[in-house]
Amino acid sequence: MRYLYFCGYLAIPLAFFVHLVGHGKTWEPTATFILAALGVVPLAHLMGDATEQLTEKTGPTWGGLLNATFGNAAELIIAIIGLSKGLNDIVKASLTGSIIGNLLLVSGGAMVVGGWKREKQTFNRSTAETNAGLLAIAAAAMMLPAVFHFSFKLNDARLIEHEHAVSIGTSVILLAVYGLGMLFTLKTHAHIFTRPPCESPEDSRGGGSRAAWSVRRSMLTLIGASVGVALVAELLVGSAESMAHRLGWNFIFVGVILLAIIGNAAEHSTALLLAKRNDMETAMTITYQSSLQIALFVTPMLILLSAFMVSTGFGMSAGAGRVAMDLIFSPMEVIAVFLSVAILILLGLNGETNWFEGALLLALYAILAIAFFYIPAGLPGR
Repeated sequence: MRYLYFCGYLAIPLAFFVHLVGHGKTWEPTATFILAALGVVPLAHLMGDATEQLTEKTGPTWGGLLNATFGNAAELIIAIIGLSKGLNDIVKASLTGSIIGNLLLVSGGAMVVGGWKREKQTFNRSTAETNAGLLAIAAAAMMLPAVFHFSFKLNDARLIEHEHAVSIGTSVILLAVYGLGMLFTLKTHAHIFTRPPCESPEDSRGGGSRAAWSVRRSMLTLIGASVGVALVAELLVGSAESMAHRLGWNFIFVGVILLAIIGNAAEHSTALLLAKRNDMETAMTITYQSSLQIALFVTPMLILLSAFMVSTGFGMSAGAGRVAMDLIFSPMEVIAVFLSVAILILLGLNGETNWFEGALLLALYAILAIAFFYIPAGLPGR
């Protein structure tokens, strides 16, 4: 892993160099995308290290929330840059992929790594039940606008206007639900969800060999890594469309699988590490909170931000399409999110996990990745 992180840091200046020197050449977008993707990995890992240090001081609920928030910073930065370039379909696909990746890839990997040499691992059932309800709302919010579109697209003369209204109204409600969820878990019912930091189930943080970071150092590291991700993400998103076109890949696969895996690098590394240390409660909190933040906070915020950018032209790149992003996802994306939410709720409601359940989640993720890969290139998203 150290070799990978070293290569990642080295790839950051190389990505800018390749983009500058090879601009206009056929190989440049693919090379820039690969180097920028490698550059995001160590920065995301650095964010994970800092949030893990904060987790040790705050407990699993606040720690998982902090990790999800800063772990999702990469996705949010990538999405905002995509909106500024008018790449709405790629942005929506990356959001879908973040939800699917967290629910299936991150949680599945954590269950396999943490449960391989253990009979089972446990986490808070109240957390699972509350998050199951929020995930169900998130799945419904993705499904209903798509159902509206396909139900009335042939006989509604004001379809675009009505779809925009549905997206805006749904986004406002989702933000309210997310705020109420935070109030419920962190304030009114915090005693149910919060475990004191000192009660970590298996305090194997290197037996005290690793020096603890101060809160100030952790926050400065998070901020610095976030700035680095923003710079690299500009290259990443800018080269994604050209690379997909040259390789004959569809934009949905690029967003759902590639950009989502890159953006979720922080959650991947941190959740796997915590699960291996038998802290499945924090690991599952990270996966739940990351998915919920994308579905209930990041996505609706981007809908509102996109509407503002289109109406004012603020932040839009020259030549970018002036069409606001909506909540109408393709049928494949809607079904993928619905299946991901359903299987995680089914497996997680008992508050116990094992390696075989993790293998099932990874199997579903692999099946979805194959299906997304073979969507014909250039096919409209809806």
